[in-house]
Amino acid sequence: MPTWDDAQYLMFANERTRPARELLRRVPVAAPGRVVDLGCGPGNSTELLRERWPEARLTGVDSSPEMLERARRDLPDIEWVHAEADRFVAAEPLDVLFSNALLQWIPRHETLVPALFDQLAPGGALAFQVPHNFAEPSHRLMRETAAPYGERVAHVRASDPVGSPAFYYDLLAPRARSVDVWQTRYEHVMADASSIVDWVKGTGLRPFLEALTEAERPGFLEAYTRAIDAAYPRRSDGRRLFSFPRLFVVAVR
Repeated sequence: MPTWDDAQYLMFANERTRPARELLRRVPVAAPGRVVDLGCGPGNSTELLRERWPEARLTGVDSSPEMLERARRDLPDIEWVHAEADRFVAAEPLDVLFSNALLQWIPRHETLVPALFDQLAPGGALAFQVPHNFAEPSHRLMRETAAPYGERVAHVRASDPVGSPAFYYDLLAPRARSVDVWQTRYEHVMADASSIVDWVKGTGLRPFLEALTEAERPGFLEAYTRAIDAAYPRRSDGRRLFSFPRLFVVAVR
């Protein structure tokens, strides 16, 4: 996994938190005792869980020390755990296992998602959302711009672990009391092409940048920004629409 920059990530905190708010609204658990935010990042999604369920025992889990440092600073009353998401196992059954924009980084969802679901108590809910943008210009152009750099970047985000809505429904329906699956395509209003690049530098672009040398990064970013400028044209007011699809799942045990 790449290292993370909490300040870069939170440049678009409102836009990044909006899907977490919308996912949380669809979680049908009234008063959970035990709640985990898996892949909590700097704590922006965990704060929403605290607002909704102030009496719950709440834990944020993330693999990034940089993100957890920011989370602890901003929300010192919450338990924070440093762990890899695909290896995390709760010490007791969970009433809510929540994950906002994490699972797209982890392969083999056919085993990962059932393993997460199995950590729920009866009546508990697994709720996750993932970007569904592997084929979008923002992410396709990352791979195309990186191609001239050869084998050092060929392995970066070479495949997409995110499945279709039907994939997750078929995976969870035999195990769950109910499965709610939906997709939303956000149209984020951005100032210019550089703003879109700043957005993805906080997430999807980071592994590509880390695979390059310091001397190579400026040229890569310049070429990528030109490609983004062409892919997301100016609108009538000079701004850009950054189209961003996401997939949501809420499954109740």
